[in-house]
Amino acid sequence: MPVRLEFFFFIGSTYSYLSVMRAEAAAHAAGVDLVWRPFSVRTLMREQNNSPFVGKPVKMRYMWRDLERRALRFGIPFDGIPPYPIDADELANHLATLAALEGWCPEFVQAACRTWFLGKQDPGRPEVLRSILEGLGRPADRCLAQASSDAVRDAYRSRTARARELGLFGSPTFVFGTEPFWGDDRLEDALEWARANADR
Repeated sequence: MPVRLEFFFFIGSTYSYLSVMRAEAAAHAAGVDLVWRPFSVRTLMREQNNSPFVGKPVKMRYMWRDLERRALRFGIPFDGIPPYPIDADELANHLATLAALEGWCPEFVQAACRTWFLGKQDPGRPEVLRSILEGLGRPADRCLAQASSDAVRDAYRSRTARARELGLFGSPTFVFGTEPFWGDDRLEDALEWARANADR
């Protein structure tokens, strides 16, 4: 049986950018299958009265500088502060859910995050999403329509409900079984734990 690690993320979570860009390669190198799980971290944050950066300028300044340092450490492009917050209607995350259901989640989410951090565009805007999808060779009209379908919205709510049951409160979070590891800086810990506990 392959060792599987779930990757709960939200397009719009700043530290998720780092994990989106490096987790797949790190998991492959560790012999672990990464399962991409878009979820509405905003919903959980509202429920928990937990807003990490908005309205907190000192913490926000630290966060951007910390992201820049970590990006440099891992060779991930960082070209200054991108727009924030983004994806007000969570359309990019609904599209990520569709992509996860159809098997093209990593390529879409990585393209969306590049558009956000490097292109300085909000990937939640329909016209920006259309450009991303066309760049990936995906049928934009079909994908945008399906992203708003009841089936995809229900799947997104289901992922969010599971995150709630697991006690998640932030993005990115890696989960092995019921064991969560919160933050990009816990990716390696999560991979090591998954490998060490694969037979349990």
